[in-house]
Amino acid sequence: MNTQTLITFRRKILWLLSAVTILLPALATAAIAVNDAPKEIRIGFQKSSVNLTLLKQRQALEQQLKGVKISWFEFTAGPQMLEALSVGSVDFATTGEPPPIFAQSAGSNLVYVGAEPAKPGVSAILVKPDSSIKTLADLKGKKVAFQKGSSAHYHVLRAVQQAGLQWSDITPIYLAPADARAAFERDSVDAWAIWDPYWAAVEQSAKPRILVTGKGLVNNLSHYLSNRSFADKYPKVIQLLFEELTKSDNFVQKNRAEAIAEIAASTGLDKPTIAAFLERRPRSPVVYLTQNIVDEQQRVADNFYQQKLIPKPVNIKDAVWLPPGSKL
Repeated sequence: MNTQTLITFRRKILWLLSAVTILLPALATAAIAVNDAPKEIRIGFQKSSVNLTLLKQRQALEQQLKGVKISWFEFTAGPQMLEALSVGSVDFATTGEPPPIFAQSAGSNLVYVGAEPAKPGVSAILVKPDSSIKTLADLKGKKVAFQKGSSAHYHVLRAVQQAGLQWSDITPIYLAPADARAAFERDSVDAWAIWDPYWAAVEQSAKPRILVTGKGLVNNLSHYLSNRSFADKYPKVIQLLFEELTKSDNFVQKNRAEAIAEIAASTGLDKPTIAAFLERRPRSPVVYLTQNIVDEQQRVADNFYQQKLIPKPVNIKDAVWLPPGSKL
């Protein structure tokens, strides 16, 4: 074979490989749509769920899974969402670290199927600008509002521990985000622990003072959850969801102005609020669980149990799901 013939042969091989690379995703999607997907997928999300919000707004999943009904359900916070997951009202959801710990401790059949990286900068404990609370130690004897069993719950716990206080030194006021904001604005509580975009929204209007963010206190990983029967039966759907969610994150990174507009349209929040939230949010691709992620979640669970904030200890590994043939 002479040199020119060899070059031509190599070019044909490269072309064929390129064609296969292009065709494989389409073939995989077709296989999912026909053989490996349910008739309906019910997805729970929050305003903080950037990747899911964009997936919904852009209808990327509907385009991939022709003939599968995709139903979307918005929740104010993770605990409410996981209640729906536990009773079978949703199939797939995302929350921060504490909600699945509380759910698992209560006997839920949920499983962890994936996660996004740490986001310590997207939550804060807020006080009024003229508040006498200047340090974490000043929280002693104060009323602190937050959603029970949420990422804010753990943020407050870590803040109390960082200050050298006991949990009994504060008065926790368990309120959903909207009710907590109202209580904060009318001075019914002394501090409010909250996450984005609720933090960004009040930041635009009330101009609260930041007592502390999550940095140095909490990691704020986002976890993706399902029930075990759904994950076991439809692993290719889970894989497709992760691929599309990561594409959503890439879109946020590369098309910020367009992403802000689409998230604002979907959530009803104004663009400055979304922009402030995304500025604090790091790159967030979706991955299957790793040993490090499981270990970190176990530390959070152990801390809650040691403080008697959950009724019994949990073993995170008992609720970890991985694709067939995979291991931590």
